Amino acid sequence: MDGRTAIANILKREGVEFITCFPSNSLIDACASVGIRPILARTERIAIHIADGFSRINGGKRIGVAMMQGNPGIENSFAGVAFAYQDNSPILLLPDHVGKHRLGIQPDFSVLNNYKGVAKWVEHINMVERVPEYMRRAFTKLRNGKRGPVLLELPRDVADAQIDETAFYYTPVKAHRSQADPQDVKELASALVSARAPMIQAGQGVLYAEATTELVELAELLQAPVTTTLPGKSAFPEDHPLYCGSGSRTASKAVAAMMKKADLYFGVGTSFTRNQYNAPIPSGKTYAQVTVDESDVNKDLNLSYGAIGDAKLVLRQIIEEVKAQLGPNGRRGQDATAKEIKAIRDEWFKEWMPRLTSNDTPISPYRVIWELRNNLDRKNSIVTHDAGNPRDQMMPFYETPVPHGYLGWGKTTPLGSSLGLMMGAKMAQPSKTCVAFLGDAAFGMVGMDFETAVRNQIPILVVVLNNGTMGGYGKALEVSEQRYHTRHLSGNYSGVAQALGGYTERIEKPEQIVPALGRAQKEMAAGRPVLLEMVTREEPVVSTYW
Repeated sequence: MDGRTAIANILKREGVEFITCFPSNSLIDACASVGIRPILARTERIAIHIADGFSRINGGKRIGVAMMQGNPGIENSFAGVAFAYQDNSPILLLPDHVGKHRLGIQPDFSVLNNYKGVAKWVEHINMVERVPEYMRRAFTKLRNGKRGPVLLELPRDVADAQIDETAFYYTPVKAHRSQADPQDVKELASALVSARAPMIQAGQGVLYAEATTELVELAELLQAPVTTTLPGKSAFPEDHPLYCGSGSRTASKAVAAMMKKADLYFGVGTSFTRNQYNAPIPSGKTYAQVTVDESDVNKDLNLSYGAIGDAKLVLRQIIEEVKAQLGPNGRRGQDATAKEIKAIRDEWFKEWMPRLTSNDTPISPYRVIWELRNNLDRKNSIVTHDAGNPRDQMMPFYETPVPHGYLGWGKTTPLGSSLGLMMGAKMAQPSKTCVAFLGDAAFGMVGMDFETAVRNQIPILVVVLNNGTMGGYGKALEVSEQRYHTRHLSGNYSGVAQALGGYTERIEKPEQIVPALGRAQKEMAAGRPVLLEMVTREEPVVSTYW
């Protein structure tokens, strides 16, 4: 067999059912020949986002794969790969290359040189005989340790070369997990037990480790409040009495209050990275951390206690130590913390209810969020924000009771990412309602790829907030707006979606939202993607207490 056929067969053995692509790569037909479905997007970036969303919602158990052309194709892919890298999403990218005879000759684009800063591993397959080796190493890196994108460049002469089928050998790669040092665990557990007011911050690592059950058990044993990072949102059931809310640029009042009160701040499955999209961790605390990656330890915080290992396994170790010290029931039954959280959350909701239930026109974006919260089956839905105001407004108020019910991102924020992510989420969980919540500026970046969902029969719900402006940039573009109306946008996005073949409605009054959501559900059940254009006002008011 030739090199491309060998790779296609390996992907098949690894359980890959579809690949995303744009526009051309000889691997696409090779995959189709072995029964792997190609999904052709309108741009490389959206193809990567689809693969990204698929990997995230599967917790890295199944891997999204994207293919693109060499040179211009992989050049155009950079934003999508960087986005996955910043959020530690395991995706496999297989760009082609004109051939080894052009390596290092300008204008040849060097994947190795240009992608090392935004990928977990980058390599150039230099011999067809090494295809199984490279693919084995790629899937090993994708399934182990801190996750991230992997790129393997395939030159066309290597793709054309023949590999002896009798010498071809490949078995699927397994994931390997490890516990932490028992002494580290004992010290950390003792610190949690002796703390006056411990607080837990859960990150994306809890989702990848499938450690929600353990996290809930530990929180209940300690009666400790829990918050999540933005990528970790949904790692803890958001209807639980000990849940404060997720924290990023915005958060509920309970998150800020309990963070301030905590004397020991315990992060699990999180890097503790200081970033403008992470909640600012207060200074003067005792810090403890469980992480799978040693590079996270003492990175931005001076840790007193740390344990390196898989979040699920290490949490189980900590639970057993806590039980040994507090007894099998721990502090269960002591509900003072839960009552305090409830009182603060009730007060917070009372403050925000006028916006969440506003009957004004143009529609408040908070009314749209409120109706999504109350009219989606949240146990059977996956929702994601987009960058900017949609993220800052949606994240505190939409709450999900199940892991992966909300796809939170990011440490970098390319506009329009939500569209591809939700297509990938729908491919991962076909029975769930998958909702992308974005603004008109974001739709302007990626809107033509709504046709990708139509053509490939990926029935997602796209909610576009059309406020006619680039929200959130008022102060940055104050003079430009006054003189030249720089932030002003225009467009009928429901008209665009209709022309692209989807079901669409334009909603201009609050009372139209719920009936439109009902019709959207019926259309999606019939296999049609839906776009609901909400004519909203700009509302640069967000829930933040930092």
